[in-house]
Amino acid sequence: MAWLLVVVAGLLETGFAVCLKLSHGFSRLWPTVAFCVFALGSFGLLTLSLKKLDVGPAYAVWTGIGAAGTAIYGMIFLGDLVSTLKIVSISFVIIGVIGLQLSGSAH
Repeated sequence: MAWLLVVVAGLLETGFAVCLKLSHGFSRLWPTVAFCVFALGSFGLLTLSLKKLDVGPAYAVWTGIGAAGTAIYGMIFLGDLVSTLKIVSISFVIIGVIGLQLSGSAH
């Protein structure tokens, strides 16, 4: 269950990173509100998961999911540059996230 919280928190991290961009420096109301909701949810779920998980693997998985998710979202929906190297690199991040999740034992 703790790993599920980390995965959802990582997805929410993707949401807050995208909303941060869409807020244009917190000058747009609804993306700013969404940023706050996603950020609080993400940090809250990560905090709950750390009651059961080691901080290193949990934090790395959370960050990896957020980074990979944000990069993928940017390429699909925001017109970010798509390149073979970027896709390969994101694949390595995802492989690393899976490896860390498999290696991280719950207390």
